[in-house]
Amino acid sequence: MTVKDADATSTGSDEAATAEPTFDRRGFMVLGAGGLLAAVLQSARPAAAQSAQRRGTLVIALDISDATGLDPVRVYQYSNPLPTHAAYDGMVTFDPGDSVNLKPALATEWAYQPDGKTVRLKLRTDVKFASGKPMTAEDVRFSFTRQLNIKDQPWQYISHIEEVKVVDPHTVDIVLKDPKLPLMTIIATPAFGVLEKEAVIAHGGTDAPDAKEKDKATEWLNENSAGTGPYRLTGWQRNQQIQMVKNPNYWKGTPGYDRVLIRHMSESAAQLLAIQRGDVDVAFNLIPEQIATLKGDPNITVAGMTSLDFIYMAVVEAPTNPALQNKLARQAIGYAIDYDGIIKNLIGGNAVRPVSFLPVGVNGSTEELTKEIGFREDLAKSKQLLAQAGMPDGFKFALSYGNAAIAGVGYQNLAQKLQSDLARVGIKAELTPMDQVNMRTMYLGGKLEAALTFWNPPAPENWLWSSATINRVAGRVHWKVPDDVRKLVADAGAERDLAKGAALYKQYQQAMVDAAHHFVLIQPIYQVAVRKNVSGLKLTAAGWMAELGGAKPA
Repeated sequence: MTVKDADATSTGSDEAATAEPTFDRRGFMVLGAGGLLAAVLQSARPAAAQSAQRRGTLVIALDISDATGLDPVRVYQYSNPLPTHAAYDGMVTFDPGDSVNLKPALATEWAYQPDGKTVRLKLRTDVKFASGKPMTAEDVRFSFTRQLNIKDQPWQYISHIEEVKVVDPHTVDIVLKDPKLPLMTIIATPAFGVLEKEAVIAHGGTDAPDAKEKDKATEWLNENSAGTGPYRLTGWQRNQQIQMVKNPNYWKGTPGYDRVLIRHMSESAAQLLAIQRGDVDVAFNLIPEQIATLKGDPNITVAGMTSLDFIYMAVVEAPTNPALQNKLARQAIGYAIDYDGIIKNLIGGNAVRPVSFLPVGVNGSTEELTKEIGFREDLAKSKQLLAQAGMPDGFKFALSYGNAAIAGVGYQNLAQKLQSDLARVGIKAELTPMDQVNMRTMYLGGKLEAALTFWNPPAPENWLWSSATINRVAGRVHWKVPDDVRKLVADAGAERDLAKGAALYKQYQQAMVDAAHHFVLIQPIYQVAVRKNVSGLKLTAAGWMAELGGAKPA
């Protein structure tokens, strides 16, 4: 798995990881007296009582070093959406395994009004916060308005909202500034969960226009929650643990566990040992080699999930390299890569590959479409393109990458594989390893010739990917985006019919292949180890990793 390194001006996250975790050989964390981990795992009480409490606790091993907070308005990293989603419900959601079709959550129905810019949402009438207070439309209005006025990173995804209005106690209107931009798929993410207005205000919160300066609730919300989700946050110790207890008022019924404990383990080796010993029930950050060692373990299952993240090579129309300014030469790169060999040999087959910048699993992106219109290994075609470009003997370019690994794949190994592949047609990739921070800075500034990097989205909304490629990402590769491509992206983002949207996004992907700036190499299938004493835990690629509300002791 990866760490989201969110760009404050972005609609997606790239360069998401800085380095493969290193093993802390001091072993497992030991908490002070009274700590939850001590109470759950190391108690001196009788074995039967200790065992009963352990069975009532779901213990998760996860690298949470990236988490900067648990106040929903500030949640945009990789790890903190998991506990945030467990503590808060949003208006809508996605079912595990389906990143296309929205499902009701706190809203039972929603529809655009005749004015074309207002979305009316009908709310459930049977929902209570963890405090026992009923949820109303005013809580929804307050939550969105606070988000809009605090203006932290998640705000940028809904900055096209003009206002949220209460129609009646169980109906709200979301009024849009630009109705052509998508909304519902974006607000499915945990950052847009509904908070209890009264509790937030009691701890210094506000939704006033000056909330960015005056809101003081974040400190409390980092250790407590005020939501309607299956669990309630009771503590967070940075780089140590996140503690949660069940919400007895949960509208879907009593959660399966009394407590959830998310233990920070940056080391995949530590996670492996912990799940083998039974100290944790779920391990999220194991690498493929470690997963392979568990497949014969009678006490552990391995669950797979195709992510929406991907590793790609960006090729820049660099002023320093005339060859890269030639589209035919860039297309030649695309046909000289052994894509199947990369997936088979570098990630053990645990990946898929999309056409371009829309991952497999979202509307209009499938593995079949990749075979139909995507790049494929075709050395004869690559050589033909080089000849047409006036470079029959090939050309050279600098390929930069950071000292990092994604999903167990080191950029160094990937770069060496690409270098070998391209050499077959006379293209010489000069490998340029760099410090990850320096590489990111130079890539964002458009100062490289080519780069290996990573992308993970804030929400399963196609427009967040496509709009990024024609705006800031286009600047990084010096692409002057044609007007017809810009119109295509705008039309696809505004289309509310899924079938029509898929057709438009197919055209967008064809345009991306033609431009030949972005070569997606690996879309990982993440594998998570789960002990067999846990049932009902479903993984999701929608951005919050798993649905904890359905998990229960087996």
